[in-house]
Amino acid sequence: MSKAAYRDHLGRPIVAVTGMGVITSLGRGLADNWAALSGGRSGIHGITRFPVEGLSTRIAGTVDFVELPAENPVERSYYYARETTDEALAQAGLSGDFAGPLFLAAPPIEPEWSARFALADRAPPSQQPGDAYDRFMAVLRERPDPALHEAWLFGSISERLADRYGTRGLPVTLSTACASGATAIQLGVEAIRQGRTDRALTVGTDGSVTAEALIRFSLLSALSTQNDPPQRASKPFTKDRDGFVIAEGAATLVLESLESAVARGARVLGIMKGCGEKADHFHRTRSSPDGGPAIATIRAALADAGISEEGIGYINAHGTSTPENDKMEYLSMSTVFGEGLSKIPVSSNKSMIGHTLTAAGAIEAVFSIQTMLTGTLPPTINYTNPDPTIVLDVVPNVKREQQVDAVLSNSFGFGGQNASLVMTREPA
Repeated sequence: MSKAAYRDHLGRPIVAVTGMGVITSLGRGLADNWAALSGGRSGIHGITRFPVEGLSTRIAGTVDFVELPAENPVERSYYYARETTDEALAQAGLSGDFAGPLFLAAPPIEPEWSARFALADRAPPSQQPGDAYDRFMAVLRERPDPALHEAWLFGSISERLADRYGTRGLPVTLSTACASGATAIQLGVEAIRQGRTDRALTVGTDGSVTAEALIRFSLLSALSTQNDPPQRASKPFTKDRDGFVIAEGAATLVLESLESAVARGARVLGIMKGCGEKADHFHRTRSSPDGGPAIATIRAALADAGISEEGIGYINAHGTSTPENDKMEYLSMSTVFGEGLSKIPVSSNKSMIGHTLTAAGAIEAVFSIQTMLTGTLPPTINYTNPDPTIVLDVVPNVKREQQVDAVLSNSFGFGGQNASLVMTREPA
């Protein structure tokens, strides 16, 4: 191949995906997840990790098939990231030191109140009785606990991953709400395009389903309260949708310059063709009603990819199942694609796995690549009562065999942080 064949329409190195790994409530590993997802199976179930009596939401997409400390979201997030990275590197055929940068999307975690009170109880007599916060701080000052400090340090997950896999440079940890996983991928793409590295490790992980997280999202009226049966609660684009289902999991993608991948004989799974991101200043949690920032994000991703609206064959929707987000996402897609949207299948993985928060963008990128590899469009399940104001081909309830060559994956997050990725089967 000529040097030009390794460059995109703007003269930048083409970025290939050579390894993928995933874990969700559907199972461990890409094979099990894809079989369940394409089969229309839900991973959402009743919560057993902590008491839910008296709570309006009692369901989640937790990963319950591994034994991990229930009260430590950091350990769970690290475990999921480690599992998916092991799988991705094995698929990419890479061993030893990775020798490229690490970009990690991780949840912003703080100690649960139960952990804080336990610490406060360890305070010296001089600090008791007193305000719980004062006692908590007294323990940390007078009786430092390095292990506890590391456990709750925001960057500790990426530091441990960097040590385990021999990544290069300071690992980057980011948290851009529901767009985090896609943002991590974008940073990896940009590092390769700018010639700073030939490969990058991009990871999105979230193990933060706790009682406190559930209550906080409930107070925002963001969660579904349709608890029975759990697997029917997430119903994107339907008339009776009432909120998202909180979930957890992780995904890792190994990104390489196409030239590097071909030179070492790696299998190219897909191409990261374009990335777009725009901020939304409308509200701390709500999206702008006119969809302006989301529209700009999709258009930026298409322009970055050098692909027209007609070139997209499938859209992996953000599709959270909240009344407002689904309406806004439809407005943004219909504005960008116009009448052509009726010809583009649009489905939501969240109907089966729930909303994995900081991991969502990475998990859905893996499923988008897998959609092109297999020629199978995963369905949007629970689509029995369509919203008449949202006219989409959602691949209702049952998968569809259809080969597509380009996929758009949307991630629109709390705080107005929006990201879209365009992926293709082939470099051109």
